[in-house]
Amino acid sequence: MKKMLLVLMMCFSSQIYALEVEGVKLNDALQLDKHEVVLSGTGLRTKFFIKVYVAALYLDEKKYSAAAVFENTGAKRMLFHMLRDVSGKQMLDAINDVLPANHNSEEMKALEARLNDFTKLFASVNELKKNQEVAFDYIPGVGTRILIDGIEKGKFEGADFYTAMLKVWLGEKPAQGDMKRTLLGGK
Repeated sequence: MKKMLLVLMMCFSSQIYALEVEGVKLNDALQLDKHEVVLSGTGLRTKFFIKVYVAALYLDEKKYSAAAVFENTGAKRMLFHMLRDVSGKQMLDAINDVLPANHNSEEMKALEARLNDFTKLFASVNELKKNQEVAFDYIPGVGTRILIDGIEKGKFEGADFYTAMLKVWLGEKPAQGDMKRTLLGGK
């Protein structure tokens, strides 16, 4: 009986997780409200050889190009599993360093009010601790949700806002080139 229970537990465990990256077990699929999303790619963010977080891109179906991800109107999640402590300001600064490089002045102007609210949200986060998870979700008809350890911290309207955030990692000038490649399913 114990052997059968152990085998069943092992089978169940292998179905829950699609992949393990840097010790972080990532689900094969997730439910975002009424939308199922699947793991499309993963990445490791490093800064000066220091491992900062594991990123996972979930989409309604796997995509292998940034353009296909941006054009996809379905539910999405960009998940960040922290591998070290990082302040909210550090995370915000890293995003703000890359965001303007992937948008023209007109696009930045259209995002300005929402980016101000996004800045306030992350300025209020003292620290993201090792093993905490930050999720940027896009829910069709709802917009972008920011969650920290599953708790909603803010919501932003418009698919353009979510695409702008994705361009930090998947844009022409991403935060880290090799991470963009692996988030898009490359090796």
